[in-house]
Amino acid sequence: MRRLATLGTSAALLLTMAGCASSGAPTVEQTPSLNSTEGGAPAAAQAAPLSDQAMLATLWIQRSAEFHGLSLQAFNVAHDRLNLALARRSAEDKPLAVVVDVDDTVLDTTSYGGWALREGRTYDSQSWADWVDDAVSTASPGAVDFLNYAHDSGVDVYYITNRKAGGKQATIDNLAALGFPQANAEHVMPRTDSSDKTARRASVTAEHDIVILMGDNLGDFDQAFQQATSAARHAEVEKQAGEFGRRFIMLPNPTYGEWEGVVYDGNWGASDAEKRAMRGAALNVWQPESGSVSQGK
Repeated sequence: MRRLATLGTSAALLLTMAGCASSGAPTVEQTPSLNSTEGGAPAAAQAAPLSDQAMLATLWIQRSAEFHGLSLQAFNVAHDRLNLALARRSAEDKPLAVVVDVDDTVLDTTSYGGWALREGRTYDSQSWADWVDDAVSTASPGAVDFLNYAHDSGVDVYYITNRKAGGKQATIDNLAALGFPQANAEHVMPRTDSSDKTARRASVTAEHDIVILMGDNLGDFDQAFQQATSAARHAEVEKQAGEFGRRFIMLPNPTYGEWEGVVYDGNWGASDAEKRAMRGAALNVWQPESGSVSQGK
């Protein structure tokens, strides 16, 4: 997953948790009335830091049993798909491999997002690097068991992450401390020159048959999903629909991702106010007939 920019949708890390991040404290805007609106968002929401919009999504990942169940579901599906691949494999085939993203796929990064929310901050590369170096991520539900099952079945595991190379050893240490298999310099593959994972996947494919890719962002599967518009991204998903739940297994992540940049037309440098307005404008909104909705008290 690639770490994007504002925390929130942007718990922020990425782009991932790698990419175009903004820094510093968010602007707090003063508004004349809690009932007025501007740019498609209520004034009360506009008065809060933009990062606050990530709070509910972050809490959902950290506290909801629904997220817990979805994570287990993803790794259970991966287990079943791996069993099918193992049953079909012949002695002449390449060795099998499972490729996983790290952040918000096998490791939970939301303690960084929670810290940023409490501090009223957005993602910045230095605080993210400090958090990575602390090696305090917890494991996503089901991840350790599945990857150890793959390892015990003779399958190679590769962790292709868009964490920077400077955080590689801390990432290895974090994974190993949690009991993840094959957490070593060969199998943990951080970002170097590019957040595009194609070359790193190809290096695995050269010697292996990748039977499963797991991630929370479409770029974890195929660079073809990196499109400039939401419609184009959806079209590519439809084009590769048969891969999802089979070779591509996705973890839910509503806090950040490349989808957010599409909402901004790629303009990660927009101000908080501009981003808030673009988020509001992108909503699919019900338009009731005039006067048909009663006002709550």
